[in-house]
Amino acid sequence: MGAPTAAEQGWLPRAVAAALLAVLGLILLQQTADKIDGRLVLLGDRLWPGYALELRNDPVPPACDLEAARQAEATCVQAPAAAPPASDDPFGTPPDADPFGTPPDADPFGTPEGADPFGTPEGADPFGTPEGADPFAEPSAAAAQGVPCVAAQALVQQCAAEHQAHQAAVARLTGAVRAFRAVELFFRDLANFAYGIHLLSVVLLLGGLQATWLRAHINLAPVRRRIDHQVSQGAQLLAHLLLSASAVADWQVKAALQMEVDNVEIPVLWAVGFGLLAVVNAWHMARPPSELRPGGSASGALLGVPLYTWMVVLAGAWFLLGEAHPSGLAIHLHKFAQIPSVYLAVALYVWSGMLLERTRISAQVFDLIRPWKLPVALLAWVVVVAAALPTAYSGASGIFVIATGALVFEELRRAGATTQQARMVTAMSGSLGVVLRPCLIVVLVASLNKEVTTDQLYESGAAVFLLTAAVFLVVLLAVYRPRLSLAPISQALPDSLAAAGRLAPAVLIGAAVVALYAFGLDAPLNERTAPWILPILLALVLLWERRAERGQPDATTTPRKVFRATLMTGEHVGALLFLMAATVALGGVVERAEVMSLVPATFGSPLATMGVLVVIMVLVGMTMDPMGAVILVSVTVADIAYKGGIDPVHFWMMVLVAFELGYLTPPVALNQLLARQVVGDAADVVPTPGMGFFQRHEHVIVPMIVMGISLLLVAFVPLLWSQG
Repeated sequence: MGAPTAAEQGWLPRAVAAALLAVLGLILLQQTADKIDGRLVLLGDRLWPGYALELRNDPVPPACDLEAARQAEATCVQAPAAAPPASDDPFGTPPDADPFGTPPDADPFGTPEGADPFGTPEGADPFGTPEGADPFAEPSAAAAQGVPCVAAQALVQQCAAEHQAHQAAVARLTGAVRAFRAVELFFRDLANFAYGIHLLSVVLLLGGLQATWLRAHINLAPVRRRIDHQVSQGAQLLAHLLLSASAVADWQVKAALQMEVDNVEIPVLWAVGFGLLAVVNAWHMARPPSELRPGGSASGALLGVPLYTWMVVLAGAWFLLGEAHPSGLAIHLHKFAQIPSVYLAVALYVWSGMLLERTRISAQVFDLIRPWKLPVALLAWVVVVAAALPTAYSGASGIFVIATGALVFEELRRAGATTQQARMVTAMSGSLGVVLRPCLIVVLVASLNKEVTTDQLYESGAAVFLLTAAVFLVVLLAVYRPRLSLAPISQALPDSLAAAGRLAPAVLIGAAVVALYAFGLDAPLNERTAPWILPILLALVLLWERRAERGQPDATTTPRKVFRATLMTGEHVGALLFLMAATVALGGVVERAEVMSLVPATFGSPLATMGVLVVIMVLVGMTMDPMGAVILVSVTVADIAYKGGIDPVHFWMMVLVAFELGYLTPPVALNQLLARQVVGDAADVVPTPGMGFFQRHEHVIVPMIVMGISLLLVAFVPLLWSQG
């Protein structure tokens, strides 16, 4: 990657990088906040017993009034002693007496003749109150005969206990407790941060601004001529205007609804962000770079249009002209943002890759291999197989190619490989690890398809990895027939051990960080924690390497390396996330156009179903990025496989291998494009006299053979085995 270019040194890329660094740091902190908060609560309970229940919040004063309770106690009355019964008769009536005391032959309910039955004086209101009295007045304390002393004393005791407990809790809130609590509650609130879609939108737009300003979007051919530049920028301008207009239409729809709508501000953010990108495109069109060559053709210039631009323009045309649905693009952007954690993990993985590129780890790994002087074919196999694990930990094959592609290419060329061979290995370096734990694509598959789990997919993925590695070795031996010889052990082993010693500090730092997260925060390294553990690990490695470089005149400080890595992260994140978002939009068009309805619901047998699906999956992989392709397949094709009698785990293993074949197959060949982008002009194949078709295109043909054979084996052998 080298030193920053003149464009990267401008104020805008640096400002975007600074903003992105702050956002990525916030994401890292937010992702670990719940783990940190849990540990802080446990620590608080150890330091101050009862912290979690009593000290996390300010004590609430008791509701009772102690002074009023004591006054009530002072005026309380003793309850009168109960009089014993006059007789055993509960009604106290003498034997043979009339219980009502009515004279014989008298009306028991009667009143004396002429008397008022209610006993009201003549002329008086029977419902009245004494003259001058308040009819609603509370009875006096004397009339109420006071509060019983037993109840008053109990109330005083209870209220006094509550006040005493409150005073004790307040006394425990020392300055140290308050300072500790402020930190702990900060992490608690951060763990409850509910703005993942907002963060993803900011990362998307910041990355898009960086990639657009630096002209770093992924296209089929580099932009070298003036007409290529104008066509590319004009197409991007159209795409960004379509996205901005669709976001405005989406906001208008949401604002007109007579109900509360979540995240109504997101379309406004998108409209402003995409509008700003359109301004950048207009600026580029008005001031093209001076190094562009004149000439060229309009048809050739179309190859310089970024891939995402084609997808956005096609989807936008469908929604505007085909459905008269101007908010369609924005609606599918909302679908893209429905799983923000996955795409934020992509940003963190890319950041990890750029930090890895700034360390010496990759070079030190090659130092382990170089002393053995492997033939180019065997070196290619070792590199691709060894890259599988970091590929899995980088989230996707393309991310690993971006992170280490330049170094892989350089090392293969140094070992004697041709440009085509070095480019082949660079493009394939990320292909074998996409089925291994903790690859992000597998996580996305499991989250969208309840028929499979990550454990099932990773278990089968290990077998697929071994199969693909074996096929790759056989193809290399058959095609290149390498000389199977190594450097003498006496020469190679000491150099290799010395390289291992130089690599040991990074390994120990990695082990310490992983152990700290596993035992200190209860966050073992896995598919969920890897995105936010790896950047911390690599930053610490950079810090260690800076200590070793101290005193060297050309040494770069760790903050500068991190900032430079973040600047590079911006352009790569923008290119990848824009492609992923555009793929989701194009997938929505495929879904709404009911293209898959043209495919029969059943093909008669699992073998026939698998044959058709293999072709479809390769075509999808040739034209779409992995994340968007997984979403599209999940909602359109997966049910056909399940109903056709194909086991869900088997189906998704086939899909992942087919995707990798598609990413290496023209006309798009995404991994080949990424390899060309990170290597630069050195990856261009220059024809020479006598160069045959295979030699000129072996960087494409050999990967297609390897992944094609692997795909056929993965797709059909299990079915044939089960039927046999």
